[in-house]
Amino acid sequence: MVRSELEADSVAFNAAICACAQRGEWEQALLLFGKMTQDKVGLSSITFSAAISACEKGCSWDAALLLLRSMARGKIESHAITCNAAISACEKGGMWENALHLFMSMSQGMAEPDTVTFNAAISACHKGSKWQKVLQLFGEMAQSKTELDPITYSAAISA
Repeated sequence: MVRSELEADSVAFNAAICACAQRGEWEQALLLFGKMTQDKVGLSSITFSAAISACEKGCSWDAALLLLRSMARGKIESHAITCNAAISACEKGGMWENALHLFMSMSQGMAEPDTVTFNAAISACHKGSKWQKVLQLFGEMAQSKTELDPITYSAAISA
């Protein structure tokens, strides 16, 4: 019998990490991420976004922040989707200050905040009982011409 040796490439790893993220298996996603690094498979913004998203779904805010820092050290450009997942991970972990810090970093050029960004930051501050910050973010969102949606209004009202 002939045995074929196939090597996984970044597309295969990214797909597997995304699948882990969708199933909430953040630890498995990080193992695959580590295997990519070990095998010297190229890491991209897609790889980091998928791994950070897995951490968000697993409420592992600290791992999400480590990945985001690693991304910056590797000079891999972060996008709103990546930052949104990291902010949401902080929100789910009750780390409103970290979420707000990431939001501020985005506002200073890391990536362009969008509706999801604002909503994640607002939700984090709401969970941290920081109603003044919620209202401040709501005002900034309105001034920035970012679309306010029912989630935004609900969070602002309940703050």
